[in-house]
Amino acid sequence: MNPEPLAPLLELPGVAESVTASRQAVDKLLGHRVLRRRSADVSAESLLRGAWASAALAGSPAGLEEVRAGKADDPIVQGALRVSTELAALAGTWTGAQRQALARLHALAATDLLPAEQLGRPRPDREVAHRLDTLAEVLALTKAPAVVIAAIVQGEVLSLDAFAPASGVVARAAARLTLIDRGLDPKSLVALEVGHLELAEQEQAALAEYRGGEPAGVVGWIEHCGRAIELGARESLAICEAIQRG
Repeated sequence: MNPEPLAPLLELPGVAESVTASRQAVDKLLGHRVLRRRSADVSAESLLRGAWASAALAGSPAGLEEVRAGKADDPIVQGALRVSTELAALAGTWTGAQRQALARLHALAATDLLPAEQLGRPRPDREVAHRLDTLAEVLALTKAPAVVIAAIVQGEVLSLDAFAPASGVVARAAARLTLIDRGLDPKSLVALEVGHLELAEQEQAALAEYRGGEPAGVVGWIEHCGRAIELGARESLAICEAIQRG
């Protein structure tokens, strides 16, 4: 495998611009003065909003305030909340054992959706197993920007529907872990799931283009995910402003 397996992708028009725009949005967030003392509070609120948004994208009807008050008991929300609670602990696992981390994310997200013996197992399909193995190999080698890697991770899990019926929750959590692991968002402040919720109407078309495998489709998916990161950073910036106002 090429020393930089994503090198051909990084050279495609639009990729560098998407990476730059996302980084600038995250840098603006990371420069907020509230984070000097209250980064843990911002992260906690970002994770809560992220869990709600991820569940909403997966079909949950629960509202944010219902989730915040602990009154949302549907299994999708509960799974997303379990995932968000354990993300920090999984960050270290993700660095060198992505398949193990994905299995744990699935077990957390799908506890109330599947029999116990199916938890933590990807769909029993040869292509799914092969592509998840290839993804792990790429992650072990690539030094590509975090935005690009997160988009590829999310795109692979979603396009394969690898961890049904919770593939979406797993994919978005894996993208968050990637941003933590690759240093773009080490404290998990960016509510990228909220960004994806804002872009929900465009997601299926972008994912279909990614699934097609053509360069333009892959670039379009990266741009879509980059925009979600930008919007997620904006959401977290609003959290900072709210905390600052008291």
